[in-house]
Amino acid sequence: MRAYLHAKSFNQSKCRYTKHFGATVCSRSSISRTGRFLYGYWTTTILLMALGLVMLVVYTPNESSFGSVQKIFYLHLPSAITMFLAASTIFISSVGYLWSRSIWWDDLAHASGEVTVLLCTVVLFTGMIWGKSEWGHWWTWSPRLTFSLVLWGLYAVYLVVRHMIADQTRRATICAVYGLVAFIDVPLVYVSVKLMPDVHPSSIKLEPSMQLTLLVWSVFIPLLMSGLIYTRFRLCQRIRMLRFQHSNNQIHTDLGGVSS
Repeated sequence: MRAYLHAKSFNQSKCRYTKHFGATVCSRSSISRTGRFLYGYWTTTILLMALGLVMLVVYTPNESSFGSVQKIFYLHLPSAITMFLAASTIFISSVGYLWSRSIWWDDLAHASGEVTVLLCTVVLFTGMIWGKSEWGHWWTWSPRLTFSLVLWGLYAVYLVVRHMIADQTRRATICAVYGLVAFIDVPLVYVSVKLMPDVHPSSIKLEPSMQLTLLVWSVFIPLLMSGLIYTRFRLCQRIRMLRFQHSNNQIHTDLGGVSS
C-alpha cells in the first residue's frame, strides 16, 4: 500500500511538472524544424558580425573630430540600447512570475539577467576606452557613467542573489521583486543621457557610410542578445528537467527498497 501511494505521488508530481513547465512530447519533425531555424538564426548572426567587422576596417572612414577611436561607438551604442532591452525583459519576466507563479518566467529572467550584465560590461569597457583616448583618463564620475555602473552593480548582485537561495519558489519570488526594484535605474540612465550635463558628446555627425555600419551593428547586437537569452533560457529548463528526473529516479530507488 505504501509503495502504491509513493508511485501515485510520483505520477502526480510528474503531471504537475509537465503542466507547470509546459513540457510536451515533441515529434522529430518539430525538433528538426527548430534545429534548422536555430542554425539559420546563428548563421545570420555570425555573418552580420563578420560584415560589421569588415565594414569597420575597410568601408567606414574615421570621424574627423575623434579619429579612429570613434569606431568603438558602433559597438558601444547598440550594446547600450540592447542592454536596456535585456533589462526590460527582466522587468517583464518578474511581473510575469509574480502574476502567474510560473517558473517559466523565472528562467527567462535568469537568462536575461546574465545577458544584461554581459552587455553592461561591454558598455562600460568600451566607454572607458573612449574616455582614455578623449579625456586622458579611464573613468570620470559623470552622471551617465555613474548610473551605468550602478546598473551593472544592481544586476550583478541580482545574479549573486539567485545563487545564494536554494529554495526554488523563494528564490524566484525574491528575485522577481528585486528585478522590479533594480529596473528603476534604467530610466535614470536614460534621463542622465538626455537631461543632465555630461562630458560625453551629445551627438556625432555620421556620414552615410557610417550610418550603414551603425545599422548593421544595430541589427547584429539585438540578434546576439536574443540568441544568448534563448540559449541560456533553454539551458535553465534543461538543468531543471535533469534535476527533476534525478529526484524521480531517487523515488524509484526508495520504492524498490520499500517493496523489497
